[in-house]
Amino acid sequence: MNKNRFAKRVAVAAGLFFLCAAPGLTRAQSSPPSPVQPPPKPLPVVRPKKITPPTDDFAGLQYTDEQQATIDQIHQDVKSRIDAVVKNEKLTAEQKDAMLAGYHRMERSQVFKVLTSAQRKEVLRRIRARHAAEQAVQNKQSLPK
Repeated sequence: MNKNRFAKRVAVAAGLFFLCAAPGLTRAQSSPPSPVQPPPKPLPVVRPKKITPPTDDFAGLQYTDEQQATIDQIHQDVKSRIDAVVKNEKLTAEQKDAMLAGYHRMERSQVFKVLTSAQRKEVLRRIRARHAAEQAVQNKQSLPK
């Protein structure tokens, strides 16, 4: 008796399975398969690159011999690091750009530490003036026409 109940349940389940599967089989056999279109690829995001090189806020400062020697050593150290990054083939372009930007920031901060207080004030004045000019240009461009 238990075998009959089990057999009936298996037969009903198999029948339902074939009923559900049969329409898909006949439909797939009757019409040609439609070509599968891949999803559209998103456009790559292109970040605008800076056209002008950053201005040298340290240009025109008069350095002592000791300052000049220290600054030259900083430049050589950063140049060797930059060369290593440029030659590294394991890094992506974005990683290289980020590392190079970081090395340039480090170089600027190290050179800034070598300056006297009067030289630091002059460099800060130049930086503030440059930021104000960039802000003015940006405000002009953002105004509605």
